[in-house]
Amino acid sequence: MTEDEQKQAAAAKAVTYIKDGMVVGLGTGSTAAKMVDLVGEKVAAGLKITGIPTSEATATQARNLGIPIVGLDKVSIIDLTIDGTDEVDPQGRLIKGGGGAHLREKIVASLSDKMIVIAETKKKVDQLGAFKLPVEVVQFVAPALKPRLEALGCTPELRLTKDGTPFVTDEGNYIYDCDFGKIDDAESLALTLSTMPGVVEHGLFIGFADTVIIGTDNGIEVIEI
Repeated sequence: MTEDEQKQAAAAKAVTYIKDGMVVGLGTGSTAAKMVDLVGEKVAAGLKITGIPTSEATATQARNLGIPIVGLDKVSIIDLTIDGTDEVDPQGRLIKGGGGAHLREKIVASLSDKMIVIAETKKKVDQLGAFKLPVEVVQFVAPALKPRLEALGCTPELRLTKDGTPFVTDEGNYIYDCDFGKIDDAESLALTLSTMPGVVEHGLFIGFADTVIIGTDNGIEVIEI
């Protein structure tokens, strides 16, 4: 299968976990977008769910497909979240944030009874770190945080848009894409970043994934964490 077909296959498998009446977290990114399209088809066919989008882009997509969506002011428990990833290791630890939505994605995942991660085969890695780790920071402190991030052993690059201006998240923050190389102690790095004033959120998702669905050349691989 092509990468696009692998994404589609993983998304198709994931939506089979959605049941009538569920509150479903709707992820962000190219693979998650395929899942949302499939959910839209099921809703059009009569499935009744409530969606919690993890980005403004996903919210717009869901509305266009007729998927009922609400904010977290309306629900406190999410039955299931389905989202993509930029990397996943054998322990189910993730690097997310390539699309810049990892803050909302992590919030939604943290409120979910179950998180299903969907990806094509190249996202499955033996060790996290080939993908640069996104670190979302408050604009005010961004220049001062760069050397502090460098002191952790990475090369941070401020994420820019195509026109060369800083990328701004849905929450109005900047992102440093931090090249750590192979990450030997993801738990320690996650804690360090989480306790750094000015860092809003980072892309290390540890202890969130329950099921990982990988599209491969030979079909679907389902990994229970």
